[in-house]
Amino acid sequence: MQKRLRIYLLLILMVVASIIPFTNAEANSSLTLTVNQQLAGTKFSMAIRDLHSGNLVYEYNGNNRISPASTLKPLTAAAAMNVLGEDYFFSTQMLMDGTIQNGVLHGNLYLRGEGDPTLQVKDFVTFSNTLKRLGIKQINGNIYGDETWFSGSRLSPGIHPNDETFYYAAPISAITTSPDNDYDVSTVIVTATASKVGSVPSISVHPNLSGLRIINSAKTGSRGSRNTLTIRRKHGTNQVIVSGNLPQGTGKKEWVTMFNPTLSTLHSFKNTLVAQGIQFANGSTVTYAKVPTGAVSLGTKRSLTLKQLMPTFMKLSNNGIADILVKTMGKRVHGTGDWEHGIQVIRTYGQSIGLGMDEWNFEDGSGMSHSNKVNAIQQTLFLVKQPHEAHYATLLNSFPNGGNSNRLVGGTLRNRFTETAYRNRVIAKTGSLNGVTALSGYTRASSGKWYAYSILVEHRKGVYYARQVDTITKKIISTY
Repeated sequence: MQKRLRIYLLLILMVVASIIPFTNAEANSSLTLTVNQQLAGTKFSMAIRDLHSGNLVYEYNGNNRISPASTLKPLTAAAAMNVLGEDYFFSTQMLMDGTIQNGVLHGNLYLRGEGDPTLQVKDFVTFSNTLKRLGIKQINGNIYGDETWFSGSRLSPGIHPNDETFYYAAPISAITTSPDNDYDVSTVIVTATASKVGSVPSISVHPNLSGLRIINSAKTGSRGSRNTLTIRRKHGTNQVIVSGNLPQGTGKKEWVTMFNPTLSTLHSFKNTLVAQGIQFANGSTVTYAKVPTGAVSLGTKRSLTLKQLMPTFMKLSNNGIADILVKTMGKRVHGTGDWEHGIQVIRTYGQSIGLGMDEWNFEDGSGMSHSNKVNAIQQTLFLVKQPHEAHYATLLNSFPNGGNSNRLVGGTLRNRFTETAYRNRVIAKTGSLNGVTALSGYTRASSGKWYAYSILVEHRKGVYYARQVDTITKKIISTY
């Protein structure tokens, strides 16, 4: 009887213990044990703040300066909405000079851009319809691009030459196009499809060739053979090299960057006009020129507003949009649309909300550079400042939502935190570089309280620490 009573008492104590929350000291100790288990051998920085009070409730190596990767993007987004406004939009204008006689434009067309990341071929179709309404069937001049809105290098600092072919390292200019509604700026989609064994695969380019040159030396292999196909733009050129083996019955698709976004966009514009039935005189070309005084505006394409664009930017971690925002802030605030002036605007914004910007080192707005450094204490300070900003609802809505399978809700977290206990409880920005894994945002713990947290990890290259970071996040949820 006494033994049975002891068992009952033990069970009661176990139930009570499971109900009574950890004290802060116990919670912190338990979390530290998990962090040590998961991040052994790495350099990391971690911090947690009570979202309501802003107080720091936990930090472990909180002052270590780590590459934030794409967890830098929320600062860029917040600065852009603060400086430009949520209703800000980008524009691309079509103009002409010369005269129209008998359906022929004896003059030139111009595109003047302000960095619209949403410009697509469908907009060129709209422009072509405008020309047709004016009776223009042929153009006896050239197409010029006025890209003077931005200046300086087209590539953000820190981009490795080997990455320049890939969509996440695309160059930007004031005139660029996107092939899809992810707004992967300055890219085209190249698709290789296996055909007859021994022959070259067939190649298609969406939306069009855009001034690129395809060099196809690939071969179609037998079914079941190894797929070694690569589709890459040769560094410093417009040549897209397709090589390797593609097994019969298969295909491969790559987003390939433009070497010169402005010229490629002008080629795409011209290709579209020709496809719509507008002819060009022999010798007509595409090149750069500032719009001359007296040119006549024929129409302006406006982008989505920043508020509408933010979910695509943040949830899909779009580097091109980040780069465009940086240069746009520099242009609007300081009159110079380059990296230096744009970064200056972001730093000024950070200072205005009380961040210690001497703890932040960054040379882009996307997080692509390994030279970017920040610590978790500062990142969580940024996060707890945001609820006091007018743009907070938009910013919060743009963070990936853990475990939500909808691509434009879950974003880069749609396949993480999928268990029922954690789904929709992590609203955070992911970050990933070779040798860096990061997660920074908000989570609702088991107590019902909301916390801002940041986990920044530098580790051995070629390894990905998402699983470990997620394990730590789940521990935060279950412990606090």
